[in-house]
Amino acid sequence: MWSVDEHLDDILATVRPLDPIELQLLDAQGCVLVDDITVPVSLPPFDNSSMDGYAVRVADIAGASEEYPAALEVVGDVAAGAAEPLHVGPGQAARIMTGAPLPPGAETVVPVEWTDGGLGEGPVTGMRARSLAPEAASGQVQVYRAAEARAHVRARGSDVKEGDRALAAGTVLGPPQISLLAAIGRGTVRVRPRPRVVVLSTGSELVQPDTELAPGQIYDSNSFALTAAARDAGAIAYRVGAVADDAETLRTTIEDQLVRADLMVTTGGVSVGAYDVVKEALSYVGDEDEPGSGVEFRKLAMQPGKPQGFGSVGPDHTPLLALPGNPVSSYVSFELFVRPAIRALMGLADVHRPRARARLTADKPLTSPKGRRQFLRGRYADGAVTPVGGAGSHLVAALARADALIVVPEAVTAVEPGGEVEVVLLG
Repeated sequence: MWSVDEHLDDILATVRPLDPIELQLLDAQGCVLVDDITVPVSLPPFDNSSMDGYAVRVADIAGASEEYPAALEVVGDVAAGAAEPLHVGPGQAARIMTGAPLPPGAETVVPVEWTDGGLGEGPVTGMRARSLAPEAASGQVQVYRAAEARAHVRARGSDVKEGDRALAAGTVLGPPQISLLAAIGRGTVRVRPRPRVVVLSTGSELVQPDTELAPGQIYDSNSFALTAAARDAGAIAYRVGAVADDAETLRTTIEDQLVRADLMVTTGGVSVGAYDVVKEALSYVGDEDEPGSGVEFRKLAMQPGKPQGFGSVGPDHTPLLALPGNPVSSYVSFELFVRPAIRALMGLADVHRPRARARLTADKPLTSPKGRRQFLRGRYADGAVTPVGGAGSHLVAALARADALIVVPEAVTAVEPGGEVEVVLLG
């Protein structure tokens, strides 16, 4: 019998990160950066205004108030994207828009709300559109408040400076990281691609949701759960409809799916029953057509999830993890073994869910079989965890309410209420 750690170590020793590729920014979302990214141009690349208002010299507005406003000559507009900004001399102001470069000669920006907007009718709340009032870019403006030097000015390089490291290798690219890459002028980036994971469930009793159940049939939930879990882990996941209990059909289906798989996941058919066809279809080593391929089926010292399979199939030796068919067993196995494999394929350094120590909140002791590492569903909050449902591997409703797995070690047969346990945080 294998331990949980031995089985996981074998998987992680076999699975290797996918080869890097160059992708367009949006295609790289969710991927892991391969190289450090250095800033080629400072952000912002020039001093610019953080407000709509007027660019002025500090001395010209010193002591300005509503009773004694500073009157300045408006020499024109400075809009965002202006290539040749105006020069602001003594006694002058340039109407400036948010993001526009601070014009030569100007030392600070006065928000438009501190002025009469050039209308001579007291403080205004904003600027009128240039198309409606082009005359506001000339004439005179009254300034009612003083401002310190470089007030409302975003300094060149105040975000990141040229030569700084923008992003470190190993970073997962989400929307903020993609925004930064675009802002520094990167249109493509070298990443490890998101793994393609094919999920299929087995069992002649399984039918598609939204169809009528015949006697003895159940809905296929595992393939939906594991496909969603693979996507949550960062993969591009494909769900295959349930395959009947026929070894040749299963093997053919797997072979057909290999073209779009970096990792195969099956659920069901790995125990010791007469109809456990995954073992029948995949228990081959040294196949003359695929040297080195094969899936080994094991018994693990864990509950739920004792029967497991791992190996490789096809000409590219695509990793395959065969999980048990009971819904809770299947999902717990995914969290413990498949999710780390997906994260390893992505090239992440830390492939595991976070863990914490928690105080057990329960009405009675938790019991666990000696020699098995048990994983129970629970809800975790404020340093405490409460069991959800029982230990049965079919309790899907309890699983849906859980956000943690309570870990009971192999040598422990009971945990008293108030005792400390380790939890795997699923959220």
